[in-house]
Amino acid sequence: MDERVLAVPTEALREAGLFHGFTDRVGHYLPLVLDPGRLRFLPRAEAEQDPEHKQLIPYLVLRHAGRVFHYRRKGGGEKRLAARRSIGIGGHVTDEDGPAAEAYRAGLLRELREEVELAGGYRERCVGLINDDRTPVGQVHLGIVHVLDLAGDQVRCKEAALAESGFAALEQLRADVESFETWSRFLLEGGWLEGQSPEDRAVTGVSRT
Repeated sequence: MDERVLAVPTEALREAGLFHGFTDRVGHYLPLVLDPGRLRFLPRAEAEQDPEHKQLIPYLVLRHAGRVFHYRRKGGGEKRLAARRSIGIGGHVTDEDGPAAEAYRAGLLRELREEVELAGGYRERCVGLINDDRTPVGQVHLGIVHVLDLAGDQVRCKEAALAESGFAALEQLRADVESFETWSRFLLEGGWLEGQSPEDRAVTGVSRT
């Protein structure tokens, strides 16, 4: 908790228009919450108790051939989410990821490298944002959702906190949706991972681990 994490004043979200759950209005919200003039690093212990700032969390969903990667949280840094199932990997962006204006992207890629090893390449795009002010965790975090369409389904978890992992069809995951953390439930229940619209096919990044 001594680390300094990337955050944006909640006022920026209010100005853009508060929402609950998932929004796919990437072009509207992302420039505002990633505005270098608003971004700042805060001590994490302070930020976790400060709803006037939103810590930015890259939330990466891995998908292959229509099946989605999932796991159960076992321990890890966020005790309030322990034992919950999830379809998102990622975590806090810190000042060690670089200057505030560049840290988000660097932190996203670092979290991906730290948490999983991918056997091949992937196509990535940002599909939306998640906000949930009804829970203590949600009040101080803002999720930025990226879908990574993988070339293959070989994914090795590099952190012990990612337990019982694998790929499953969306119908199978929805059948046990109550066991998932709130952010994952927003995506599963909202049908946001069903397919791609023509706009979705615009790839925001093509990368290889």
